[in-house]
Amino acid sequence: MPIIKIDGKDYDTEKLSEEAKKQLSALQVVDNEIRHLQVQMGIAQTARNVHVQMLKAALVDPMAGDTFKLS
Repeated sequence: MPIIKIDGKDYDTEKLSEEAKKQLSALQVVDNEIRHLQVQMGIAQTARNVHVQMLKAALVDPMAGDTFKLS
């Protein structure tokens, strides 16, 4: 009998109504999707940071010998 805690109160999942079980299942799907998207955001942010560094390296001013500042 798995127990879930909602707003500080424990609920036996085996005793939930069918509607509550359906909503709990939907909530689990949504939570999994949020975790997946957070991982994807981390990957995208890392890739962005790499591209910013590569862009900075490509912006070397041949006259001054240093890079332009990006904000």
